[in-house]
Amino acid sequence: MKDLANCTLELNGVRLEPLGLQHAAGLRAAAADGELWKLRITSVPEPHETDAYIQAALDMRPSRFAFAVIDATSNTVIGTTSYHDIVPAIGRVEIGYTWYARSRQRTSVNTSCKLMLLSHAFDTLDCAVVGFRTDNFNYTSQAAIERLGAKKDGVLRHHGLRRDGTVRDTVMYSITRGEWPEVRAHLRYRLQRG
Repeated sequence: MKDLANCTLELNGVRLEPLGLQHAAGLRAAAADGELWKLRITSVPEPHETDAYIQAALDMRPSRFAFAVIDATSNTVIGTTSYHDIVPAIGRVEIGYTWYARSRQRTSVNTSCKLMLLSHAFDTLDCAVVGFRTDNFNYTSQAAIERLGAKKDGVLRHHGLRRDGTVRDTVMYSITRGEWPEVRAHLRYRLQRG
């Protein structure tokens, strides 16, 4: 899979750039918009954990590549998203570790980010499939993934640890290369409609 270290993408006033420690203050502010670390079903860092969160993402390379999500007009960090579970040998990548400031949720930001990441995965990285996963109780995330056009693959039972120490089931989704043209058209249509 091609190197992602210099990958910057921009669409619809949203820019994705490689996440680094220089984004820490912006990520802290984004997380504070809604106190997102208090949500049981997310991996949003508490303010004092932000530097460690970013460093952990950097340490996971090459199996994870994290992006800062930037409002291109104001140059403000509004969240983060990642490619992860990158498996070049079979052309598979997942998109996840995604969260946005509360004020940016339910806007065109997520659709714009997913269109950029899916386009890059299928059209540049030549992926065969792009996966998504979420907590079985994160109904908002499941609905957002389904609105993208991803198909539900199934549920991995007793699969991951939540921040509160409980064990979650993980709901798995994917989009295949053959489905990509229709999904791309759908996402572009959604952005045009606002």
